[in-house]
Amino acid sequence: MGAYFSEIFCGFWSLCIGMGITFREFFSPTVTVQYPYETLTMTARYRGHIELIADDEGRPNCVVCGMCEKACPSDCITLAGEKPEGGKKKELTKYILDFTKCSLCGSCVESCNFNAIEFSKEYNLASTRKEDFHFDLLQRLKDRNP
Repeated sequence: MGAYFSEIFCGFWSLCIGMGITFREFFSPTVTVQYPYETLTMTARYRGHIELIADDEGRPNCVVCGMCEKACPSDCITLAGEKPEGGKKKELTKYILDFTKCSLCGSCVESCNFNAIEFSKEYNLASTRKEDFHFDLLQRLKDRNP
């Protein structure tokens, strides 16, 4: 009989402790962000997908050396360029990133000697289609710098 009341007392005591914690936390400030209506600011060290950097005239800094493509262990970068008639150097014609393969290792950014690519701060990437993660970085650069 004593064990019965002891068990009831232990259960009631546990309930009081739990309710005390709940009551104390009820009045503490909330840290939840209401996602669709509020967004977080990303830290300076956040790594999103890569993006091209433009020069003063809005053209990409890329000289189509291919070092980023060679340094990528995931083989997610495809670039192409052609030398215009009468031009001195190649111009970038295609820069495709397959973000489904990218491991965000940073080898491409480190291998670029021309300050042509950097990590973006974009983090709201959600989709149900694989094709939405194949980025044409040259077109994105043109859209960003009209």
